[in-house]
Amino acid sequence: MAADRKRRIAVLGAGAWGTALANLAARPGGEDEAEVMLWARDPAHVAEMSATGVNARYLPGVPLLSNVRPISDLAEAQGVELILAVVPAQVLRPVLEMFVPHVVNGVPIVVCAKGIEHATGLFLSEVVREILPANPPVILSGPSFAKEVARGLPAAVTLAAHDGELAAKLAGALASPSFRLYSSFDVRGVEIGGAAKNVLAIASGIAVGRGLGASAGAALIARGFAELSRFGRAHGALPGTLAGLSGLGDLVLTCTSEMSRNYTVGVALGQGMTPADAIARSGLCEGVHTCGVLVDLAHAKEIDMPIAAAVDAVLAERITVEEAIADLLARPSKAEFTGSD
Repeated sequence: MAADRKRRIAVLGAGAWGTALANLAARPGGEDEAEVMLWARDPAHVAEMSATGVNARYLPGVPLLSNVRPISDLAEAQGVELILAVVPAQVLRPVLEMFVPHVVNGVPIVVCAKGIEHATGLFLSEVVREILPANPPVILSGPSFAKEVARGLPAAVTLAAHDGELAAKLAGALASPSFRLYSSFDVRGVEIGGAAKNVLAIASGIAVGRGLGASAGAALIARGFAELSRFGRAHGALPGTLAGLSGLGDLVLTCTSEMSRNYTVGVALGQGMTPADAIARSGLCEGVHTCGVLVDLAHAKEIDMPIAAAVDAVLAERITVEEAIADLLARPSKAEFTGSD
């Protein structure tokens, strides 16, 4: 690349995580400086960020780097060399569809959302393949909170692409002294960990909200990981991926932190709130949208996921929290692991 030409990167989604990643992508490093376009749908939001140099709505107190440029017109990102899609899982499709006319073939699409498309049952890499078949899907996932990453606190995540060399190249390009990326070619495994852990975190929150104690919390994480692992292996994920940052690592973080919206929705449910009120209080919660389709996909392959199924039943108000707990505790005793586990 010519020394006088900046790398051009688009970050689609100006929430807290999108803003933190935009600053990471824009930081000085290597021989090339990047120009980062941070896209938000709301022109007023873009005007605020442009005027103040801060995303006060979603990441207050963290200045945007000077080479991060907020935009509301996707045409301004025409011809970028890298795209980070940092929008909620359920709106990934319409956002990418809007961006199609401006995307150059071959440019990687790094999906930074965690979930499964509710309407189709597709994993997010499959959504990218449907809309932009000439662009390689990449998944970035792992135990990280935007506010901590933006403050420069240490974090480590996984970046997966079907082409391992591409994954390693992008991991190196997006890493910083405090943000460590491990590369992987197990795209399915990385995206399954991110999707399933959100549902299981709701269960952990319910246990805390209900006052079930630390022992129950530990059991939920361990048995939840068993469910995540069964689901992952049935869909071709590698065991090492599921036990890594994007699987077990993210599960532990999301099941134990009040910074997780999935966990806080669960806490509210455990305290007696209705699903509607719990979701309204906590805001966007990917696990709520993923839960039903995760359970449906598990049923289709006859995968035993009783914790996820219980969360789905509580969210759909088919059973109460008390009934869900009683049903799980009343399950027949069995071997902790079998030959297929």
